[in-house]
Amino acid sequence: MLDGGFAIIDFETTGLFPGRHDRIIEVAVVHTDRLGNVTGVYETLVNPGRDLGRQDIHGITAAEIQRAPAFEQIAPRLVELLSGRVIVAHNARFDTGFLLAELDRIAYGLDIDLPSICTMRLAREFLPGAGRSLADCCAALDINLNGAHRASVDALATAQLLAAYIGMSEDLAYWDGLIDGAAELVWPPLAIIDSEWIARELAQSGSTSFLQRISTQLPDYSGPSEHSDYLALLDRCLLDRRLAVHEAEALVEVAESLGIGRETCQHLHRSYFDDLVRVAWADAHLTSDEVADIVTVGKLLEVGSEAILAAMLEPTPVDSGSSEARSSSFALEAGDLVVLTGEMSRPRELWLSELEARGFVPWSAVTKKVKLVVAADPDSLSGKARKARDYGITIVDEAGLESLLRRAVPA
Repeated sequence: MLDGGFAIIDFETTGLFPGRHDRIIEVAVVHTDRLGNVTGVYETLVNPGRDLGRQDIHGITAAEIQRAPAFEQIAPRLVELLSGRVIVAHNARFDTGFLLAELDRIAYGLDIDLPSICTMRLAREFLPGAGRSLADCCAALDINLNGAHRASVDALATAQLLAAYIGMSEDLAYWDGLIDGAAELVWPPLAIIDSEWIARELAQSGSTSFLQRISTQLPDYSGPSEHSDYLALLDRCLLDRRLAVHEAEALVEVAESLGIGRETCQHLHRSYFDDLVRVAWADAHLTSDEVADIVTVGKLLEVGSEAILAAMLEPTPVDSGSSEARSSSFALEAGDLVVLTGEMSRPRELWLSELEARGFVPWSAVTKKVKLVVAADPDSLSGKARKARDYGITIVDEAGLESLLRRAVPA
């Protein structure tokens, strides 16, 4: 009897079609012994070099993906983790299809038939009538599936499902035969590429506040015109009330190029925040939306919890000497070209119809004449989003577009 075991895999992907343009964006591999006991868990995000598809399903953001390795960088370790083991997946046709498609893209010559089994198909034998989905099968055996659609969660649940099947089996020789056969198959090694596997937590924790990255060492030689330029960019970045990674990078770069130090940035942020609060209190009342808006902007600009709380209690006194307070200068006007990219939560046809009805021009390509790009995720890696960043075109999400449409110049 040869050493070996099972390698349970699960992939999160941009879509359903590996042979076309869809790609893997998260990989999980769970090792188990012959009886299905877990002996190792390995996971990483994968940068697909394109938009991420239905982010509402997998919950992965473009900001997280930007730090992740590409598939060719994780392929050597992935091949090592799979080599000599039986590959297991729930709906194995889907996962092995994506695996083979990604290996083909990097010209990896795999001349063996993948030794794989499918826990979804085996459910017909071990869980008749329980349903085919991973959730249904896990529910039938009281297996925890909290956090589904994260690759490691689904892979671990599938591993427990496999262990249950093995425990219910009357013929352990069947499983041993699969393992021994897989152990004899040789996967060609790949050249070692020094790349770190980055799980979601590492991708989320690796970012540093953009304000902290603005220098405190360089002398501050900025004046009112530089402050206005910085505030104009800040205003564009906050149109959708979120700060994308590329927008934070742009603010740091502009602050340094204009000679604006961190202390001045803090002052400008507070002035921007105070101006927002004054506008919200103009009718002597804060709506729930205005409260949420103040809290969101306050956190993004790091004005501090005391300032945010004070804004809830009473209007910020008007500082007649303040030259930085300003209202938004970015607005859509009739005839402006607007490009949509990525999979929206609202059907794209509805967005296109509304844009046309309001006198704007939906456009298919990003050129320098485009006024606005709307992305499901402003940090999208789609070609359109990348080109928009190259041209300095404003990018917002759907919430940002809704806000702009509310105050657009009528046709």
